[in-house]
Amino acid sequence: MSEKQETSNTKPTDKVGGRYAHYVLFVLVIVYFFNFVDRQILSILAEDIKADLGITDAQMGFLYGTVFAVFYAVFGIPLARFADVWNRKSLISGGLVFWSMMTALSGTARSFTSLALYRVGVGVGEASASPAAFSMLSDYYPPNRRATVIAIYSSGVYLGSGIGLFLGGWILDTWATAFPIDPPLGLKGWQVAFMAVGLPGVLMAAWVRTLREPIRGLSEGLRTAKHPAPFRLLGSELASVIPPLNLISIVQSKASLRTNILAAVMIAIVAYLLIFITGSIAQWIATGIGVYVTFSWVQTLRQRDPATFAMIFKSKSLIYTLIAFPTISFVGYGIGFWTAPLLIRAHGASVLEVGLYIGLGAAAGGFLSVTCGGYIADWLKQRYASGRLILGYFAIIGTIPLALWLIYTESLYAAFWINFLLMIPSACWPSVPASTANDLVMPRMRAVAGAYYILVNTFIGLALGPYVIGQLSDLFAAGGMDEASALQSGMACSMFIFIASLFCLYKAQRHLPEDEATRLKRAEVLGETVEQVG
Repeated sequence: MSEKQETSNTKPTDKVGGRYAHYVLFVLVIVYFFNFVDRQILSILAEDIKADLGITDAQMGFLYGTVFAVFYAVFGIPLARFADVWNRKSLISGGLVFWSMMTALSGTARSFTSLALYRVGVGVGEASASPAAFSMLSDYYPPNRRATVIAIYSSGVYLGSGIGLFLGGWILDTWATAFPIDPPLGLKGWQVAFMAVGLPGVLMAAWVRTLREPIRGLSEGLRTAKHPAPFRLLGSELASVIPPLNLISIVQSKASLRTNILAAVMIAIVAYLLIFITGSIAQWIATGIGVYVTFSWVQTLRQRDPATFAMIFKSKSLIYTLIAFPTISFVGYGIGFWTAPLLIRAHGASVLEVGLYIGLGAAAGGFLSVTCGGYIADWLKQRYASGRLILGYFAIIGTIPLALWLIYTESLYAAFWINFLLMIPSACWPSVPASTANDLVMPRMRAVAGAYYILVNTFIGLALGPYVIGQLSDLFAAGGMDEASALQSGMACSMFIFIASLFCLYKAQRHLPEDEATRLKRAEVLGETVEQVG
């Protein structure tokens, strides 16, 4: 690829680091905060939604995880490609408006189906944020601070999740107290909560639009050409992930239509078997569509952009990293979602009490852990080529005993403190896979690499973690356990996936030093023009 300095009508900044970079980081943390407030609030509202809509634990796991995750992950790919060629702050701002409106509209839901459709909208909107933010921050800060910066950005996950639990519980309690019977417009507390947290995001979007766009590749002294037709690229990328338009993209890119159809048949067979075993039709249809669309996109990427395909999918360290951490996330998302319902069932706690102590404990513990984890990851990176990956082992070894203690403690107040302590190991690692992905690809590929990580993390962690625990809970309850014991058993069983996490971490550590050392050489062999500045 011919590379020249990117220009922009928005007067991109040409400075790495400094006060303005810190200001951008601050704003993007708030964006991510809104991202997770809108996402996590469903946890504290779960028991009320179940009662009103008459749905099961598995269906709640589907609403929180799968239906959101599939569309979040699938649309994250084309939007990430768009972020690599267009104005990133504008993309983040537009996505923020859309997902905030979808969250507010969730408060109008009167059925499982309508709420699921609004969750689809939230997933599509939120897909715009992180790949573009990862890319912007990687240009605003030098590589040796990358994990620290991404960790600070990722603190929005825990601040948003924690505050979302607190706000949800507070709104439920306040609304029920103020209107015990005949509430205004017939709105229940959980519906008001969705509206209350969704609408402020629209105002936040206007703030994001005022940010300055950094020059792409600036932090590494690499020049990146401006794409001549970014919206045409977006159209082709969207077509590649929307069936049946993806078949046109397959043919145009000269990928194998036969292979694509064979993959679709195999995915359909597996989905049918899982539906037969679990009885969860929506879960496995949605997951099957997501897997098929991802396969189709990878097929076309291989033909349309072989360099990006090879830098991602022929890097063993990157592939193992992008499996290891999502399997850790499987436990984090699953236990994180079900902790509030468990404490309400097992200890008879109020939603206000759980929202306050679990929410604020998660916010404080998560913020402390993820920011310190990023700093430690960069410190380890200076000493060992694969040093950042060490945090993965710490996350697993620390999570297991604390999570089991949280699940089975008989003291509600002990559970509040254990939840805070659990965040220390479980939240220390989010900067690692994203910064590792950025280190192993070229600047023009960063948003796509970040989006692919988010896709895998979303499918394994978010789409499956809460659902599998909910399905196990339903299974144990059908076998005679009470609701609280069934949920405890489901949460505990989820940690068997750590076996796969440990294996993938070990393999990633073996390959990372060589893959990183040969990055520019591999890029040149693939036809990339590596033009370094200064």
